[in-house]
Amino acid sequence: MKIGEAKPTYYANRRQLVDQIRDLASKKEKAENAFKATGESAFSDQAATLELSLEATQKAFEDNQKVLDSLVEQEVAIANMEVSKQQGDAMEEEMKNLGKIMIVFRRLAKGDIVPLTDEKKLMEYDDKMYQMAKNMQAMAQQLDKEHEKHKSLWEDEEPKEYPDPEEVANNTEFSGELPDIEIPETPELSDIEI
Repeated sequence: MKIGEAKPTYYANRRQLVDQIRDLASKKEKAENAFKATGESAFSDQAATLELSLEATQKAFEDNQKVLDSLVEQEVAIANMEVSKQQGDAMEEEMKNLGKIMIVFRRLAKGDIVPLTDEKKLMEYDDKMYQMAKNMQAMAQQLDKEHEKHKSLWEDEEPKEYPDPEEVANNTEFSGELPDIEIPETPELSDIEI
């Protein structure tokens, strides 16, 4: 089962178990108070029955919480792994861009002609570096040497689209066992109302 599909089920169980624990604790307290006030053993028996039900419900809550914790732990680990991968790709792309910027600088400094888009990338990266390259280009072109005309280094590049890390995590199969958490039934109390 996918993590994104499993979490709502266990969160719903959790809500139901919390409500049941509150209800049982309230009924148990009322039964204990009724026993203290009246001394009737029926109230004492009800309090004991409610205590057993409360313990079973708390055990189910703990089991459910362990499953939820492991679901969330796996989800966070997968999301973090995806974010790290995306950051690594971004750093790699940045290093490639830096290499291209250095090539543009070298070409301009030799007096070659590069596309305006490439010049703009150099200027955005470092305007002082761009000014230096343009000055060197002007000097090199005054020497009446033949200069090469280059195509853009960033031609045909499409920006990468990355999936949402949370979406990747939610669509990943849970590795482990997802037990069915049985919610204990609330005991039916006979004759004596609390």
